[in-house]
Amino acid sequence: MYHGQKLKAVTFSYDDGVEQDRRLVEILNRYQLKAAFNLNSGIQSRANSWKNQGICINRMNVSGLPALYSGHEIAVHGLTHPRLETLDDETVRNELEQDRINLERIFGKPVQGMAYPYGTYNDTVMRIAGGLGLRYARTVGDSLSFDIPANLMAYKATCHHRHPQLMELAERFIKLKPEKPQVFYVWGHSYEFDLDNNWQLIEDFCRVISGRDDIYYCTNAEALL
Repeated sequence: MYHGQKLKAVTFSYDDGVEQDRRLVEILNRYQLKAAFNLNSGIQSRANSWKNQGICINRMNVSGLPALYSGHEIAVHGLTHPRLETLDDETVRNELEQDRINLERIFGKPVQGMAYPYGTYNDTVMRIAGGLGLRYARTVGDSLSFDIPANLMAYKATCHHRHPQLMELAERFIKLKPEKPQVFYVWGHSYEFDLDNNWQLIEDFCRVISGRDDIYYCTNAEALL
């Protein structure tokens, strides 16, 4: 059961710690919504930038990030954003453990979850992550479901913000009268709003889904743990 008697929760998950997060955080805060931001502490610097469709995507420098993400959750995304399933066990452990240690030092609070870099993993990666005390891990893809899976270490979110059924799912969730906890979990990368020129989409979604007395607006950890 969530906050009070509420059985419905809404949460978001965004990766990579890029400059577009600033605009996304402003939108989420305005609608009193919360997210987990999944960061790669080993490359969290403007020196680690790239271009996509002619748009420059800059990771942010660490300075100022605790203030920016205040009120939201910080989660592991791998020290250097590798494909974890391609690495030896010791390196997987280093990627996850050192990222967690760094993030807890930077943000001054426990880190409980993660998003797999590229969304890829195998049983070994999942076992190592769980052994390090991480309690949930988000993959990629769309479940189109509000159910909480039995295995939180292979969590497929409800949908990416690009999914064509996003607003339809929102209306369905608003009307839902559940008898068990349900989570509307949206994921993505904030730079995609620049690539697709569709910031209005997230504005519209947040406006529609927010401000409901029967919904708990929370971080990933608050929704799942």
